[in-house]
Amino acid sequence: MAAQEPELHSQPQQNGRQPDRSHIFLGLGRVPDAAAAKRGEGLYQQNCQACHGAKARGGIGPNLVRSVLVLHDDAGEEIGPFLKEGRPQSGMPSFAQLTDTQRTDIAEYLHMEIELAANRGLYKHSGEMTSGNVEKGRQFFAAHCASCHSTTGDLKEIGAKYSQPAAMLARIAWPENRGPRQATVTTPDGKALTGVLEHYDDFDTTLKISNGSTTTWPTDTVKVSIPDKLEGHRALLPKYTDDDLHNLTRYLLTLK
Repeated sequence: MAAQEPELHSQPQQNGRQPDRSHIFLGLGRVPDAAAAKRGEGLYQQNCQACHGAKARGGIGPNLVRSVLVLHDDAGEEIGPFLKEGRPQSGMPSFAQLTDTQRTDIAEYLHMEIELAANRGLYKHSGEMTSGNVEKGRQFFAAHCASCHSTTGDLKEIGAKYSQPAAMLARIAWPENRGPRQATVTTPDGKALTGVLEHYDDFDTTLKISNGSTTTWPTDTVKVSIPDKLEGHRALLPKYTDDDLHNLTRYLLTLK
């Protein structure tokens, strides 16, 4: 159960791009501004690449994709002032000649590089995948998936619904968390209520229970527990090998 997890909202559209399924699944936060990142790419190449390497993976200077300062930055508030001041004692020059917008664009380029490295859902999958072993996939399903899924229930005929290997593989790796969000709210007097969480942010929590009534509390007065329906998938993600995914994909494609 996840406790106190404010913000029950889909991630808002930013600069014309909606977060894709894998971005949401991995909890990667803000979607980088693609237009600003594109502008920042040229500025990075002119001002930073000589030391930090192509794609910011490091050179005589550190790898910026793994930089703590970059990872802690959200929208240039850390990187911008750092670029403006530099760190002369460590050999990092000041880029005070750049405008605030230009320094923010460089920050956005670095965030885009992190997005491209971290979001495996953006990796290209072949629509003509020929690998995978049906029997090994069946065995993997029995060992890791059957406790939550059924080939005669929720996955019945899934091979007909997702007939392309790439679509099936994406469905396995980055499932969508559909349906209303269930939660249990423990009120200030200790009463636990379970229902549909209609609103949840730092200020207010609104729960709709089975009789149709809704109640709103200040969030800081209640405890909110939200079950993670995708917990099993998240746990498997770092364990999958490519062969596992291909075998499982090949098996599920037979369910028609």
